[in-house]
Amino acid sequence: MDTPYIREYLEDREITAWFLLDLSPSVDFGTTESERLKRSVLVDFVTTLARLLTRHGNRVGAIFYGRQVERTIPARGGRTHVLRLVNDLLDHPRVPRSSLTDIAPLLEAGQRSIKGRSLVFVISDFISAPGWERPLNLLTRRHEVVAVRLFDRREVELPDVGPLILEDSETGEQLFVDTHDKGFRRRFQEAAVQREATLSGAFKRSGIVVVSLSTDDDLVHAIVRMAKARQKRRA
Repeated sequence: MDTPYIREYLEDREITAWFLLDLSPSVDFGTTESERLKRSVLVDFVTTLARLLTRHGNRVGAIFYGRQVERTIPARGGRTHVLRLVNDLLDHPRVPRSSLTDIAPLLEAGQRSIKGRSLVFVISDFISAPGWERPLNLLTRRHEVVAVRLFDRREVELPDVGPLILEDSETGEQLFVDTHDKGFRRRFQEAAVQREATLSGAFKRSGIVVVSLSTDDDLVHAIVRMAKARQKRRA
């Protein structure tokens, strides 16, 4: 056109955030003195973060997963929307029993449902059948993804309290164990360490920000850790 033009990029400061929520039976576990379940931590985290985001004009949406992807709440802004989201989350029925959780469909639903580039929080204990790494990696190609990994300290450290009956929270299978047995406690810890290493490797390969949130964690400190981790990754 015989005239120079300058293309100016204007930063879009409005954020659309999505919560991909694992509400499978294993999140209904907790053994700390405060008697908080992983589900309670999940609800508190979503409530706090959704309110912080929408106070600045951003939008939030959510996808619920139990036995399967069960509900999608479109991203909207405002206090009323946050109250509706939290109310729906509190009223969401718990799954008493299921086969082994597979969070791959939750991540795949995120790929299909979330159109524009968004900030995506995957909140789960990541106790899942294998195969979720690939959909997680695909999700990170379009969005900024933060993994919020829920856990209880008794999932990694078994106390010496004598004979116990352990029950799989998903399948209902029961197992009698004697925690006085040092060999058993050692094998339990070794299995937990191996699980931690597998998860850490998967997250490292995906290149996403990871926040570990235990049932006895301080929520404010956890959110601050997450913010610092995001800043460090951007730097």
